[in-house]
Amino acid sequence: MNQPRPALSRNLIGVLSLCLGVFVFSMQDAILKGLSGSHAVTLAIVLRSIVGLPILFAMVWYERGPSALRTRNWKLLVARGLILLTSYTTYYMAFPVLPLAEAVALFFTSPIFVTILAALFLREKVTLKAWAAVIAGFIGVLIILRPGSELFEPAALLSLISAAAYALSMILARRYSADEPTTVMAFYVNAVYLVAAAGIAMVFHLMGITHAAHPSLEFLVRPWDMPNATDLALMGLCGVIAALGMALLTHAYRLARANLVTVFEYTGMLWVPLWGFLFFQEVPRWTTVIGTLIIIAAGIFAVRNAKA
Repeated sequence: MNQPRPALSRNLIGVLSLCLGVFVFSMQDAILKGLSGSHAVTLAIVLRSIVGLPILFAMVWYERGPSALRTRNWKLLVARGLILLTSYTTYYMAFPVLPLAEAVALFFTSPIFVTILAALFLREKVTLKAWAAVIAGFIGVLIILRPGSELFEPAALLSLISAAAYALSMILARRYSADEPTTVMAFYVNAVYLVAAAGIAMVFHLMGITHAAHPSLEFLVRPWDMPNATDLALMGLCGVIAALGMALLTHAYRLARANLVTVFEYTGMLWVPLWGFLFFQEVPRWTTVIGTLIIIAAGIFAVRNAKA
């Protein structure tokens, strides 16, 4: 008979799975930033979803069987998919303008937004320590944003919108979808990505909107064109990355304590500056480094002290 793994072993495997999943997802960020100057973000989302959906369907089949997709919560899952599409799109719209490390650092305010939204919508009691972490986190944001200076870039607000939308999707999952398998939720999200992103591109086409002055908006409204073989392969690879990364993160949270593995999601900040330097010759500003450290510390503290 197979003996159950000791708690220490389960936690260790969970942490390693999460770190690997975060590493895999970080490669998707580098790919999308590289594509942001020549293709539309909606095209990348659609092709990613076309590749990812069969993989996710196979995962649902293996875990629960295809009947799991016939759920009473489908309206909620579609709504959550639209919120995540907003998060996903605004996140990548920041890439044409912001250094990779800065865009991702601002997105890592999502645990801080989760703390705020949990208090507002779930009526969770938040400790004074957690509120102090929220304030500290936004101080880190201000250090990165540098509002009022000539270095302020409005596109940075897109990363904050993305973090807030992502936090809202997590609140919905916590409040209404505890009985849904993660693979089913991921399948619905990617199906919404496919349909809604194609619909958004069609609306822009019918309205004759093909160009914008700001690079972030240009990334959104740019007409679709046929990618070359390399770009097509990279967009498809994003679908594989999304499915693999989701499987690793799901495995991590099933094996280990959530309040333990959540902290290791910040290991993404180890890889992002590396990709930015290797592929885009980006060196983070000192304000970005300091602000990022404050945001990470505040996020960890908020997670650990969210409930009384």
